[in-house]
Amino acid sequence: MSCEASGNPPPIFRWTKDGAEFDPGSDPELKVTEGAGSMTFYTVGGTVETLKQYQGKYVCFAGNELGTAISNEVILNTDTLPTLLKEKKVKKKADEGDSVILKCNPPASSMEPIIHWMDWRLLHIQLSERVMVGKDGNLYFAHAKKEDSRSDYTCNVQYLATRTILPKEPISLTVTASNHVVRNRRPQLMRPTGALTNYHVLRGQSLELECIVQGLPTPSISWLRKDGQLSETRTARDMFDRRLRLSNVSEIDAGEYQCTANNTQGKVIHTYVVTVEAGPYWIKEPVSQLYAPGETVRLDCQADGLPSPTISWSINGIPLSEIDKDTRHTLTDSGSLILKEVTFSDTAIYQCRAANKHGTILTNTNVYVIELPPQILSEDGQIYRFAVGQKALMDCETFGSPKPKIAWESDSEPSFLADPRVNPLASGGLQISNVTLGDEGLYTCSVLNSDLSITARLEVLNQTIILSPPQDLRVQPGKTATFTCLSLVDPKLSPPFIQWRLNGQKLFQSYAEDKYTFEGPDMMVANVQEDDEGVYTCQVITKLDMAEASGSITLVDRPDPPALLQLSDSKHRAITLSWTPGEDHKSPVEEFIVEFEDQGSKPKVWEELKRVDGSALSAALSLHPYMSYRFRVMAVNEVGKSDPSKPSEVHNTAAEVPDKNPEDVRSESLEPGTLLITWKELDKKHLNGPDFKYRVFWMRVLGSGPEWHTTNTTAPPFIVKDVGVYSSFNIKVQSVNEEGEGPEPKPVIGSSGEDVPLEAPMAVGIVPLNSTAIRVSWAGIDKDTVRGKLLGYKIHLTRLRARGHRRGRRSREPQATVTVVETGPGEEKRVVGGLRPYSHYSLTATVFNSKGEGPACEPLTFDTEEGAPGPPSSLILESLGEREMTLHWTAPTHTNGVLIGYLLQYQMMVETNDHPLMEIPVENPEATHRTVHNLHPERRYRFSLRGRTAVGDGEPLVREGSPTLDGGLPSNFSLVMGETAVNLSWTTTERHRNVRFQIAYFEKSGESKNQRRSEMVNSSQSFYQLQGLNPGSHYRLFFTHNGVEFWQKDVDTDGTAVMEVQGGFATQGWFIGLVSAIVLLLLLLLILCFIKRSKGGKYSVKDKEDGPMDSEARPMKDDTFGEYSDNEEKRTASLPSLCDDSKLCSEDNLDYNGGSAVTTELHLDESLASQYSRPSEGGGVLAETAALDPPPPAAAATNNSVPNSVAILD
Repeated sequence: MSCEASGNPPPIFRWTKDGAEFDPGSDPELKVTEGAGSMTFYTVGGTVETLKQYQGKYVCFAGNELGTAISNEVILNTDTLPTLLKEKKVKKKADEGDSVILKCNPPASSMEPIIHWMDWRLLHIQLSERVMVGKDGNLYFAHAKKEDSRSDYTCNVQYLATRTILPKEPISLTVTASNHVVRNRRPQLMRPTGALTNYHVLRGQSLELECIVQGLPTPSISWLRKDGQLSETRTARDMFDRRLRLSNVSEIDAGEYQCTANNTQGKVIHTYVVTVEAGPYWIKEPVSQLYAPGETVRLDCQADGLPSPTISWSINGIPLSEIDKDTRHTLTDSGSLILKEVTFSDTAIYQCRAANKHGTILTNTNVYVIELPPQILSEDGQIYRFAVGQKALMDCETFGSPKPKIAWESDSEPSFLADPRVNPLASGGLQISNVTLGDEGLYTCSVLNSDLSITARLEVLNQTIILSPPQDLRVQPGKTATFTCLSLVDPKLSPPFIQWRLNGQKLFQSYAEDKYTFEGPDMMVANVQEDDEGVYTCQVITKLDMAEASGSITLVDRPDPPALLQLSDSKHRAITLSWTPGEDHKSPVEEFIVEFEDQGSKPKVWEELKRVDGSALSAALSLHPYMSYRFRVMAVNEVGKSDPSKPSEVHNTAAEVPDKNPEDVRSESLEPGTLLITWKELDKKHLNGPDFKYRVFWMRVLGSGPEWHTTNTTAPPFIVKDVGVYSSFNIKVQSVNEEGEGPEPKPVIGSSGEDVPLEAPMAVGIVPLNSTAIRVSWAGIDKDTVRGKLLGYKIHLTRLRARGHRRGRRSREPQATVTVVETGPGEEKRVVGGLRPYSHYSLTATVFNSKGEGPACEPLTFDTEEGAPGPPSSLILESLGEREMTLHWTAPTHTNGVLIGYLLQYQMMVETNDHPLMEIPVENPEATHRTVHNLHPERRYRFSLRGRTAVGDGEPLVREGSPTLDGGLPSNFSLVMGETAVNLSWTTTERHRNVRFQIAYFEKSGESKNQRRSEMVNSSQSFYQLQGLNPGSHYRLFFTHNGVEFWQKDVDTDGTAVMEVQGGFATQGWFIGLVSAIVLLLLLLLILCFIKRSKGGKYSVKDKEDGPMDSEARPMKDDTFGEYSDNEEKRTASLPSLCDDSKLCSEDNLDYNGGSAVTTELHLDESLASQYSRPSEGGGVLAETAALDPPPPAAAATNNSVPNSVAILD
């Protein structure tokens, strides 16, 4: 046993056993170890029998000069290891259908055993609702079956504390098959027995109610609480619902529970009365504290339990009843201990003990009587931040004896303590409930009767609110649901963290499955399925507060198709169709659609017949005669239509006479002398019977008597010939089938075909009204000559030419135009407008009906008067200087008379629009331009030009412009490339004056695509050099004006690009070694060559080439390729003579003033390479080449060949 305690000075330990002093150090069977703040004693050895002497109740005492604390009581029990007694082998027999109990009888022990029923192979016996293990360890069969027969039912008893498993003797069970049908039996209880069982359980423990029943067929079990609702969260079912477990039992679990066992033969009920009692537990414990002499100490000690515990007090482990009576010590009825006017001698440890029949609990409380000066422990100048509506708490922790008294003050509100929201705490802190923005400010905490104080600043921020909460979404499977959670956070706070939860569980972005995606305030749930349903909560979390709102996902889908279609209540032309609705998938059915298919139609098509409300389960259907019906039904909800149901059986209706005639009976006669009768065909469902046809009737309105002509046909139209031109007839059509005739049809008026009119209008006259309009009149036509229905008259107007035009201008005249004006049949005059002034016209008139026009009358000619001209065809502004503009125009397309000149008007455009309008008359009608002087260079003008005839001024053509502000952008750029620059030039005109633009560019071949820009370029300078480019690079140039691109170009700079040296195999050790070996080998070969040459004499390249050669080594005879001469060999034999005999180094060929340099390629043979390698000759050429001055920028665009040649030599 071990006991630990802390104190200063270190505590001294002692023990009691069963209330008497116990010194473990004096017992030779025990060994004691003591450490800093601990004492332990333990047995050295012995058997269970020797340990029994130490059974009892132990209490540990730890004390120093300030008092003694005691521990709770500890009970030590000893038990012998469970063992198996020799048992007889049990053989059990049962008839099929009987209940069976195989008993386990585990050895008696204080340890709780775990029972396993197994066979000889150590495999568990298969448990089920029929076969189960009871809490007593027995194996119960609700009814036995033939296959339950076996001889190795073994009960294995497991003790976890001792890590042992005890196998019992195997039990043999033989189930005898019945010779007759096994009779079913109603349920009967096997465990517990009887109708009522009482259970007593302590608070905090677990309780299992057991209900094992027999019966055939196997009964089902249900549980309920008779005096309340059975909590699903506080209870659990086990052993195939045969056990009901209550965990962490409390007083609310006390009551009556009921188990009901049911099968087809009946039911049985068992009631369990649960009584909950409790050992003592603390309601309020006394607090250890410092006190000053003279104070009154109240130690509150409250405990509860069932039955109610008794409270007793001890001082330093000695019961209060055994101490001399002190009038300063008082016990209250509630169990509190009051110490009045404490002194230093009252410093002790006080024990409060609560006990009932179920146990005892104890707590130690330190009372320390001492005098100490006051201190404020809380930090000065702290800043407290809270959100509006929160509970603000500012600390002011003090220390001292007696306990310091403090006071709070506010710099903004002197009487703030009167606010009911403000609460000074006993700990010294200040609490403000439902804090507002007005509570901000500086607060001071002071210790009374001292100069101690601290300040605290309270900052109140706006609370976080959710502006747009998640919505309740109804989503189809496989779709994506999107929740939005827009919030408003105080700007003093950092951006919030948004946490999403599903049914309280945190959600995290799933990158692998793409299930949840978070984008700002939105969360997307992809591929919504059934397990995604639930409540989604958005939590907006800041450092101060949190706001949350919830939405939900409900999985909805199209409804399942209705099923079990049935036809009933067949009547004349009616029948009732009923169905069973399918699953609506959480979206109520709004309506049902009934469709039919006519089995006699080809092709068969499903057509809608009726719609009924979603709550209906049947529909009364109206049918047509002589049809073969099949029906199907579809359900409709907010998501869409279900699939169609399976079709119903076929239903045929009987044939009947037609009940309607065709509609829209009319004549559509087109040919003269024929009568064409047509109508709208009846739908097949209105035929009502077999052998359906149309009976057509016609009779002339006048002159043919009352006799109807009739004929039968199967389809429209029907044509009657040789009936005269445009004669009127009564016509009608009747439906007829094998059963009889339809209703009597009503006749309508029709007519035979028309022909074109015979005569032209008479007495046609013309009266001019103005330059663009005339009035035409004529006499009415004889209707007998119309030969049809008179639709009206047509006036044909032909503009032949302009008046007074000469042959020289004929090519400019447009072709003759024809205008047709239609009038009504009752009109005999019409005003025709829209004519062209100053033109020569021809006019004719005709009569027309639906067949066409009749002959035209004799042509009449007339002239229109002169009018004002139309607008000029074009007007272009050209800026010639800063104060003048030239206007170019072309004459009006329609002069409408004799053009006598133009009127030019212009006005400066200002905001007030009150600048005077200037006019310039142009007297010459052949003029095409005019220059306007004395204009403001930075103002815009509105120019208006109109033509003039003797009648007046025509329509204006208006343009706006400015002398300088409207300068055009150059476009004819020329580019000359260099290695590090591009020269740009363009032609500057007056229209390209003072326009500022910029060149943006980036290197396309580089890794960086960052744009660079030139300075602003003025279009007047006509030249610009773009510098700072890299040689041998590809650039894209963008020309922009006011941020808008107006031209671009891709360019390549000259020269060789600077290549970055990449780390590769050349820096590897193996490569360096390989190269070194090759160099050594070459040196050896060179030494051998020199030795051989010194022996064999010298020879020149020229001698070698004059000697015999291989045919493949001979130069080609082509004049342009492979040519070699002696002169070339002389010119290149010695490198130092490059500038002696050649013009390559002359001043004419080395142009330093911007001219084009001569590009020369050096061809080297082996001899030249060997001569060039001599130090005395090679260095000079390189020095000369490097000494050449770089060309000026204009020459940077040329090809500089010397460095390239040097690179070839290297």
